[in-house]
Amino acid sequence: MLNEITLSHLDYAFARFLTQKSGLKDEQGKQFAAIVAKLSYAQSQGHSCFQLSEAELTVVLNSGMADETGTLPLVLEDKQLYLQRYWSYECQLAEKLVSLMGADSLLSGSSEVFDRYFPVIDSINWQKEAAITAIKYPFTIITGGPGTGKTTTVVKILALLQEFSEIPLNIMLAAPTGKAAMRLQESIGQSKHDLDCSEALKEMIPEQVVTIHRLLGARPPSPYFKYNADLPLACDIVVVDEVSMIDLPLMTKLVNALKVNARLILLGDKDQLASVETGTVLADLTNALPEYTQELKVSYRFSGHIKTFAEAINHQEADLAWELLTKNYAEVCFLKEDLIDYIANKQVAYLQLISENASFTECYAAFSEFQVLCATREGLYSVDDINFRVVQALIEQRLIKSSGDWYSGRPIMITQNDAVLQLYNGDIGICMPDTENSGQLMVFFLHADGAVRKYLPARLPYCETVFAMTIHKSQGSEFDEVLLVLPEVINPILTKELIYTGITRAKTTLKMVTNKEVFLQTIKRKVERFSGLAERIKKIA
Repeated sequence: MLNEITLSHLDYAFARFLTQKSGLKDEQGKQFAAIVAKLSYAQSQGHSCFQLSEAELTVVLNSGMADETGTLPLVLEDKQLYLQRYWSYECQLAEKLVSLMGADSLLSGSSEVFDRYFPVIDSINWQKEAAITAIKYPFTIITGGPGTGKTTTVVKILALLQEFSEIPLNIMLAAPTGKAAMRLQESIGQSKHDLDCSEALKEMIPEQVVTIHRLLGARPPSPYFKYNADLPLACDIVVVDEVSMIDLPLMTKLVNALKVNARLILLGDKDQLASVETGTVLADLTNALPEYTQELKVSYRFSGHIKTFAEAINHQEADLAWELLTKNYAEVCFLKEDLIDYIANKQVAYLQLISENASFTECYAAFSEFQVLCATREGLYSVDDINFRVVQALIEQRLIKSSGDWYSGRPIMITQNDAVLQLYNGDIGICMPDTENSGQLMVFFLHADGAVRKYLPARLPYCETVFAMTIHKSQGSEFDEVLLVLPEVINPILTKELIYTGITRAKTTLKMVTNKEVFLQTIKRKVERFSGLAERIKKIA
């Protein structure tokens, strides 16, 4: 992944800065600058480090800018070169998790209680196995694909923990984005009703889910949080969903904010895309800690051709996946209609509701039934391309009246966190007339707690139109129908994890726009990121 790179101005500037500090001149100075630029680029692509060649190792050792202690800007460890910050994050996360695993569970319960929550079946009950692991250890990872019951399982685990505890436990639920938090909150509420326990015990299981930034007390524009190692969270149990989306720095800050003897339960699909920023935390943790990881292997909701298609892609069975797609099943098929016309027609329902002064929740529900997912942000068949062309089509059809950036019916996604407004990267809202305020255009959002909040467009942080979004941005979401659009030519971002993630956002129907060459090449490629986290945990565990 580092063989063919395009360096940014920041990469060059950082390389020049450290080279000047090093005092290296002439050929060695040029070589050191190239190494630093490569490291800067690697970090921007999600790698926390990269492996040096023997020649590069000699240059770095001569620079005086790297050591093994973390006291210099660069850290050199087993021929792996780090920026000091990301080496420190890896060390802190590994040490904190190992410390967490070494804590006593202090809880135990009878098999009869487990059987009440997890009825005995002929085959292995993977959800029960996950619950046993979560009671046994203070740290647990529960992974599984769509419909395997991760939320159902964790609700039963929380009930068991409350039942086995002599005192009420303070539980916090979190997710990386507002959308993911909203989905988890809905699932928690539904799963609680089916618990085989008293109403009093059900009341002890919270339903409110917050974003990780809100949980930790974000303090923008600084990278610091209110809660940290010096001021830990007052939580006995922290449950975090969609962990595949969490990058190395944020996960480190989360575990550092746990108090002594707190329990941590992580939920996620290890086969999904890694975080946009640095690291492959969920994959590294499941690799390093199999004893603390339980995979749910039976899907109770996700089935049919979408499941078969997703599994073929996940296993990199490219020819089988193409065969399934070309059979044009009702659930999985190519888009036969004109791309822009089809997308524009899909917007009619929610735009009609807006024109009829329907409530925001009705309009939002109608809009959320369908979503276009793209692999890229720029170029033909990208997010920018499709959003622009769909807006033009809707104007031509007089479905929207655009006289600038803001118009009734504009769906937007927040792209910058704003803790004051409680709006976070990934939150989706709709601009529409406020019937309570003389039809003033406002942007409405449905928050994770179920509350509807509205804001003047001018008050919003950075945002973008979202008739189409990137597959990365769709993580943590589900839609009845997904239209998955790939570019016409292969590029480095296309991997089987990307396609798998996009496919598993669809609940009932998946349509694709792609060609055979791009599709097959994409499935044959896997995400590869350099990280020392897994080996670091194995060494000290």
